[in-house]
Amino acid sequence: MKKLFYLMLFFPTLFFAQEKDILKVLENQQISWNSGDLEGFMNGYWNSDSLVFIGSKGATFGWKNTLDNYKKSYPTKEKMGILEFSDLKIKMLGKNYASVFGKWKLTRENDIPNGIYTLIFQKFKDGWKIIQDHTE
Repeated sequence: MKKLFYLMLFFPTLFFAQEKDILKVLENQQISWNSGDLEGFMNGYWNSDSLVFIGSKGATFGWKNTLDNYKKSYPTKEKMGILEFSDLKIKMLGKNYASVFGKWKLTRENDIPNGIYTLIFQKFKDGWKIIQDHTE
């Protein structure tokens, strides 16, 4: 019974730390995007051919293909605009996986596109990475 008590005390702290690390990945992505640095933004993604990105044009597989799509869609800092994430909800799916729901908004000179996303994160030796992104 004593072990169970200590586990119950430990796991919320562990999950809070995990959530904090995930939020840091998203914060770094936002900073990179707003600096016009797509490669820096992509540091939040798993650099693998198995990365899955699902957007309005369908599914893209692989880190490089995802980066190439971003470069086509956002060729200039003006097209990129200012990225803002909001309404983030993190759900831990175990010790090494988490899902994140949120809203995104780009503020640009002539428009303010926005939408929602669901991310699946996996914890690797070098930290948390997005392994699947469904953005609308």
